[in-house]
Formats: sequence, C-alpha cells, structure tokens
Amino acid sequence: MDRGLSDDLAARLPSRSRVGWWGFVLALGVVVAYVVSSFVGLVVLGLFGYYATRPICVRLQSVVNSRQLAAVLTALAVLVPTLGIFVFAGLRLLQSVQQRFDGGGLIGPLIVRIIGIDALPETQRDWLISLLVNPASVLEMGGSFWSNIDTALTALQGVFGGLLLLGLATTLAYVLLANDAGVSETLVELLGGRESTAYAYAVAVDADLESVFFGNLLFGAAMAVLATATYTATNLVAPADLEVPMVLVAGFLTGLASLIPIVVGKLIYVPIVALLGFQAVSAGNNASLAFVAIVLGVYVLVLDILPQSILQPYLSGRRINPVLLLFAYLLGPILFGWYGFFLMPILFVLVFEAIRIVLPELLGGESIQPEATTAEAAVTDPKVVRGEYEDPSDADESDSDTTG
Repeated sequence: MDRGLSDDLAARLPSRSRVGWWGFVLALGVVVAYVVSSFVGLVVLGLFGYYATRPICVRLQSVVNSRQLAAVLTALAVLVPTLGIFVFAGLRLLQSVQQRFDGGGLIGPLIVRIIGIDALPETQRDWLISLLVNPASVLEMGGSFWSNIDTALTALQGVFGGLLLLGLATTLAYVLLANDAGVSETLVELLGGRESTAYAYAVAVDADLESVFFGNLLFGAAMAVLATATYTATNLVAPADLEVPMVLVAGFLTGLASLIPIVVGKLIYVPIVALLGFQAVSAGNNASLAFVAIVLGVYVLVLDILPQSILQPYLSGRRINPVLLLFAYLLGPILFGWYGFFLMPILFVLVFEAIRIVLPELLGGESIQPEATTAEAAVTDPKVVRGEYEDPSDADESDSDTTG
C-alpha cells in the first residue's frame, strides 16, 4: 500500500528534466526582461510605430499583394518622414528659444532634461548643446574645436545615440509589420489556442493599442495640417506688428499636443495667442488687441471644439475613454521620462483589460472565461474582434422570420 502511494506521488511530481527546463526558461525570461528594461524607450517607440501604422500596412498589402513590400513602403512613407519632421521641429524650436531668450540659462537645462545627457561632464554637455542648437557655431571656433576633438567626439555620441535609437525603433516597427502574422500564430499556440482566456486578453489588448495609437496618429496628422493652415492664415490677415512665429514648427507641435486627449492644441495655441497679445500691447494698437481676441475665438473653435466634436470621433473610431487616457499621457512622462508618453498608455491598456477580463472571475472564485464582464462599453470586446459577436437585434429578427 505504501509503495503504491509513493509511486502515485512520484507520478504527480514533475520530472527532473522538466524542472530543469522550467529553470532555464525562467532564466531566459529574466535576461530578456533585463534587456527590454535597458532599452525600454526603443521598444515602446517601436511598438507605437507598429500599432500606429499597421492599418496603413494592411491597406497597402491589399494593393501590392506582399506583406514585406507593404511594410517597407509603410516605413519609408510614414515612419521615416514622421521621425525626420520630429527631429527638424525639435531643432528649430531649440534654435528659436536660444535666439529669443539668449539660451544661456534656459536652453542647456532643457536639452539635458529632454535627451538625458546629464551623465556627461559639463564640458561635453556644452559641446553637445552647441552642436544641437547651432552646428555652424562649432566650426567658427577654429583651433579650439580641433584642440578638443576628443571632447567633441564624445559629445557627438549623444547625437548619434539618439539617431540610432530612432533608427532601431523604426527597424523594430518594420520587423513587426513584416512578420506579425508569424508572431501572431506563435502566440496563439503559446497561449493555448483561440478559445483560451489568455488569447481573449491578448486580442483585446492588441485591438485597443491599435485603436489608440492609429487613431491618435491620424488625428495628430490632421491637426498638424489644420493648425499649420490656421497659423498661416493668421499671418496673412494679421496687422503689421503681429506674427505667429515658426508656423511649420508650431503646426507640428499642435498636432503632437493633440495626441493628448482633451488637451488637443491648447498647449500650443494658447501661448501663441498670449504672444500675439504681448505683441499687440507692445505696439499700443487697440485694433491689434481686438484682432487677438478674434484670433482666440477662431482658435478655440477651429483647433479645439470642432476637432474634438467632429474630426476626432471620425478618425479615432472605437477607443478607450479619452478621460481615462488623459491621465496615462500626462503621468507617463512624469514617471518615466520621454518614453513614458508611449509606455504609460500601453501599461494602462494592459491593466485595464486585466481588470475587465480576468479580475472579476478571480475575485468571485469562478472559472476564468474568455470574455469581458466589466465595463464593456469602455474598450474593445474580445468577441467583437474575434467575429463572435451576435447583435441581439439580429437574433430577434431571425426569430421573427422563423416564427412567421
């Protein structure tokens, strides 16, 4: 009897080889987690590029009939130009700030904070700031530059590091776009099939991230074009003493600020109106002040009310409640730095879908089902994404037809 119990117990215990493999897999997981945490900015930027452009890639694939070619075209037509415009706008903004405020005590700390070069020695930080703000000024320094070539090269590593980060993030987005079908099938097998709770959770997260990032990309691009046209029109009809500075950069930044729900373009057009008001007061012209008041009303209508009520719902489609996402976008950069703008919405979606799909059953002690039981109206329903949803009205109509 005792021998039978011992044999049964031995059969229940995992084999030594299985325990060893589990230990190996866990060790690999720790290494992967460490690598991802070390390059978390690259990863989240690549994920943003993937989800923001995946619908475009799918549409291109239907035209060119090749996933790889569609991914290449998407990267060349969308990702690379977007990153290029972002870098150009950032440099133009820094140059303008330096010219207007004589940069000394403002521009340096701003660059240090944005690109994270506080670890460099002070001399190297000064060289890097000079290169970013006004590259030509370094050439004008003559012998001083060449005598400090080692310091200059070290400072340039920060610039190349940033460009490398953007390039690798674009490459990661391209790899995901070109191979997402294979990755998806692998994950389906790993998660236990299409009827598992893990698959339902992954589908909901995937659909929500695409909805959020792709919708925001479209809305941001539309707002950038609309804002640039609006600022250009302002300069065309403005009195001689009033002018919106850096129209292209201001329009791009307005589109970028529009990624934050509810905030939309307020972060940009309100300071622009304040600058116009300062110019009007300096000119001492009452007609100019009246023009500024009209501009403020037009901006609120064209760059705020109409986009949120008409443009945003049409472009964004079904998505997470913007009030909820607002906290993710605002708290992310505060907690994590620049990449928190992309990381925090991802974490928010992961947590929120876990609360909807898994947590209610866990708290109730029930078996976990592959469907959402909480806040169905807030985000994506896994059954809808999987094509399993049946509209009750359709069922009623079919019943009535059968009865008739």
